[in-house]
Amino acid sequence: MKKWFLLIFAAFMISGCSETANDETPAAETEKKNISSKEESPSEEEAPAESEIEADSVNENFIPAKVVRVIDGDTVKVLVNGKEETLRLLLVDTPETVHPNKPVQPFGPEASSFAKKTLSGKEVELELDVGERDKYGRLLVYLHADGKMFNKLLIEKGLARVGYVYAPNTKHVDEFYKLQKTAQKKEIGIWSIENYATEDEGFNVAEKKSEDPKETQTEACTIKGNISSSGDKIYHLPEGQYYDATKEEEMFCSEDEAVNAGYRASKR
Repeated sequence: MKKWFLLIFAAFMISGCSETANDETPAAETEKKNISSKEESPSEEEAPAESEIEADSVNENFIPAKVVRVIDGDTVKVLVNGKEETLRLLLVDTPETVHPNKPVQPFGPEASSFAKKTLSGKEVELELDVGERDKYGRLLVYLHADGKMFNKLLIEKGLARVGYVYAPNTKHVDEFYKLQKTAQKKEIGIWSIENYATEDEGFNVAEKKSEDPKETQTEACTIKGNISSSGDKIYHLPEGQYYDATKEEEMFCSEDEAVNAGYRASKR
């Protein structure tokens, strides 16, 4: 009887151990899977942060372009994405060299020459402000070449004044005015001529007076002297019949002057 009891007890113990082992297996497998999952997935520290990628981008808001032609000190033509665009530099004004209604102004050629030397054929970057274009369709930009802003270089060298300041395109205006004050103190470039460059009204250029006395004289003298096909020298008064049709060889201020020059009065 004791033997049967021992056999039944042993069988019961073996069955209990087996069930315990089966109960522990899923938990172990789950733990192994969790460990494996952790090994396969990168930690949060290893994953690259999106903000860091953006911060590492260099001049991400600038537009690449290539200079194809320099028009003058503050106007340039470039290629942007295969399209030619005319650029107008923001917040600067250089003296005129190619204006259809204005003469070449002092330091205009110097500004244009500096722009050509610095920019011609260069790969550049365009920095925009709030307003993108002016009323002529030109791109309004701060132009960067060789790591320097060209707008600032013009002001620093006294080749441009701060001008055409219109909100909202005023991102760098405070810095530009500081640079201009330094150039004024040094009296360089446009600031070397007294009362030439102004902060608000552009450039004061006195009208060039005629140095040719004959030109001044012609404006006041109205008597036409004409040499006919037969060689006769005849002068015509404004009230004469043929005055308007006569092509003058000379102009006289008085009849005595015409007579002394060998001319006779027209009969009509």
